[in-house]
Amino acid sequence: MRITRSLMAKGLFGRSFDELARRSSIAFNSETIKGPQSNRQLYDFRSRDSISSCIVMCDDLIGGFSKSNLDPVDGDKDVGHPYARFHGSISTALPADKPKIKRSGYAGFRTPDQSPTLFGRSFWDIDPYTYLALRVKSDGRSYLVNVQTDGVEPTDLHQHRLFAKNPGHWETIFVRWNDFVRTSYGFVVEPQTELLRQKVQTIGIGLTDRVEGPFDLCIDSIWATNDADEADVQKHGPADIDAGAANSQQDTAGLKNRKGQKIHW
Repeated sequence: MRITRSLMAKGLFGRSFDELARRSSIAFNSETIKGPQSNRQLYDFRSRDSISSCIVMCDDLIGGFSKSNLDPVDGDKDVGHPYARFHGSISTALPADKPKIKRSGYAGFRTPDQSPTLFGRSFWDIDPYTYLALRVKSDGRSYLVNVQTDGVEPTDLHQHRLFAKNPGHWETIFVRWNDFVRTSYGFVVEPQTELLRQKVQTIGIGLTDRVEGPFDLCIDSIWATNDADEADVQKHGPADIDAGAANSQQDTAGLKNRKGQKIHW
């Protein structure tokens, strides 16, 4: 058998060794019975490589005028290590030369696709954990957390509002994995299905409130945990359909069902 260049790459064997070590630790510590003994780091933004590897997007892909950037910050008085700054501006202006475009005004980023190992395609298995945790500093706008899994429909996302309690300050936000809402092309879909917890591909943050103007959100790291302080855990359950909340910018983040009713969190 001829060994390909990619198979010989050090990165592949390094990733495979890490995955083998993780699986061995689960078996050795009986985590499948007792539950995980520690948090699982999913992604951190503490190096220029980890930040530049992320996928950044906005409506300029379809001719819109929003701008989005994900830049490294060397640290500040509150954070002694580098982190990422997601910033730009939202515009709802439509391109004059593309009459088929009826809607614009969004921006977002996500983690990169995970590289394969000798065990096959790589996924995050977050099944043993209750919460997704994000260390962020928000400007208070209505951001959404986006989770993509290896589901049947490749266009599906599971989404939840990023509820910041202290805009302008660093805080850790916890979201229950079971509280994410299944969407497709920005619409809540029925029937709702549970997030495929053993095959999480990417995690990202998006802004779809279509409120024109600048936005600015800093992010340090993302991890899975069972150790959330109950006082800090978001008490918001799965979304309810509430047409009466259509005019409430505070409670909506651009999600609608197929009838055009906005989602009230």
